[in-house]
Amino acid sequence: MTEPLPDRLRRAFLLEQFEDHLTFERGLSPRTVAAYRRDLERWLGRMAERGRDRPGEVTPADLSAWSGSLYDAGLSPRSIRRAQSALRTYYRFLLDEGAVQDDPTERLVAPRVGRPLPDVLSVEEVMRLLEAPDPASPMYWRDRAILEFLYATGVRVSELVELPLRALDRDDGFVTVFGKGSRERIVPVGAPARAAVERYLREVRPHLDRGRGKGIVFLSARGGPLRRESVWRVVRQAARRAGIGGKVSPHTLRHSFATHLLEGGADLAAVQELLGHVDISTTQIYTHLDRGYLREVHRRYHPRSG
Repeated sequence: MTEPLPDRLRRAFLLEQFEDHLTFERGLSPRTVAAYRRDLERWLGRMAERGRDRPGEVTPADLSAWSGSLYDAGLSPRSIRRAQSALRTYYRFLLDEGAVQDDPTERLVAPRVGRPLPDVLSVEEVMRLLEAPDPASPMYWRDRAILEFLYATGVRVSELVELPLRALDRDDGFVTVFGKGSRERIVPVGAPARAAVERYLREVRPHLDRGRGKGIVFLSARGGPLRRESVWRVVRQAARRAGIGGKVSPHTLRHSFATHLLEGGADLAAVQELLGHVDISTTQIYTHLDRGYLREVHRRYHPRSG
């Protein structure tokens, strides 16, 4: 915000007490205190826009959106780290003072310098991609189900080709994904993806399975489990039919899944769980992107949740 903060907000967020703490208890220089003040006032301006009137009302999702706004404003990773550090110091002060019970900065992840950003499709491009398989092809519903499932769940291509039928909870709309290191995670599957998979299982898979399907969900035209290369080919062909340039792969849909959730305001830790990342720092790469739609995790965030 360029306008001065209202006094009521400064009072509600204990900014003067915090500055006194920095000056008299920590002995920081006036220049350093002023830097803290600028970072916190900019942050508080964003929180006021989101309707937060007290520090205890701020959520991790608010801070995720705030971090995204710093990237969008073109701040360097060093500047973003400094702003996040100021906020962590501020919330430690509030905890010590008993002004808040929880610290929403615990899940705040600092940016890494120089890490490449993933290729991501826009929501509009993903919609075109999902509609792109040839309706005249006997494999239409299999290919459509593959694309819908990749985007709905964010699974890796290796997880998709190894997915057993027993992993599908077709009544409640969940899938148990068997990830790296034999780790399991439960992921919701949105209504459009469920409908496409059901159509494939009902109308296509029975004709493909000639006793060689090994209980795997997605089969090749010869009746065996799909190979990774075949999934890549399905995605590339759909991208060409949709007129989407550049390299589009199954991993592009995984990146887009994560990015679109975070754009909706999803908590970084929730996205970490959905992706199957052991270390949340692996998930932080997605936090550079725009935040625009305010919903809740997956069913209320995801554009294809139905």
